[in-house]
Amino acid sequence: MRALIISDIHANLPALEAVLAAAPEYDVVWNLGDIVGYGANPDEVVDLAKKLGGMVVRGNHDRARSGNIKPDEYLNLNRDARCSVDWTQEILTKGNAKWLSRLPRGPVRPLGHKVACVHGSPCGEDEYVFFREDARAAFRASRARIIFCGHTHWQVGWSLNGRELTPLKPEFQSSEGLDQFELPLRSENRYVLNPGSVGQPRDGDWRAAFAVYDDTHSVVTWYRVPYTLLMAQTWILRAGLPEFLADRLRMGR
Repeated sequence: MRALIISDIHANLPALEAVLAAAPEYDVVWNLGDIVGYGANPDEVVDLAKKLGGMVVRGNHDRARSGNIKPDEYLNLNRDARCSVDWTQEILTKGNAKWLSRLPRGPVRPLGHKVACVHGSPCGEDEYVFFREDARAAFRASRARIIFCGHTHWQVGWSLNGRELTPLKPEFQSSEGLDQFELPLRSENRYVLNPGSVGQPRDGDWRAAFAVYDDTHSVVTWYRVPYTLLMAQTWILRAGLPEFLADRLRMGR
């Protein structure tokens, strides 16, 4: 079984289309959430996510854009994020907003106790797994051998062997074209793995990120793929969204 793992698409249609065109053969899609927000094509991306099917976990932006955000959460957002929430809620069709509102919060276990899929962390969908203690908390909160998470927009991971915690990061050969990095999973280890962000990477690499999990051979492969960045930026600006949301796509920050 091979699962295509995507996360944090953020309404970036060109990036999602590039990922689907570049992805190797797979059997199922595991979508870790934040399908909308920031980008200018929320309805098109939601429609495509629904068509792909598979397992979908709700992200914090999906919750906000479907109208399920609390007043105090809204006020805690930065100006650009609030602008994006307002614009997306205005433009998103009622059917797509309803679909987003019904997504499971996670963790979702597509392979029983072996794999847990969450947006942020098993500790909560708004929790980030950035640092060593974040990873330890994630391992404590779940018994799954492999935890797939998004939310940080960083393509990274952690392995745990006993009490030894080791950071993991792909080492790509290029910074422009399609590239991949294979990570064999050791049977004695547990893992927290982030496929990276499809639509708004923040790890310094502007290319769309995704991963493929091969359950048969116990391997995760991280990928980066270029996409039509100018198109995504142009659509953001034409929509009247903050210019920073277009600029950061090129920076990968």
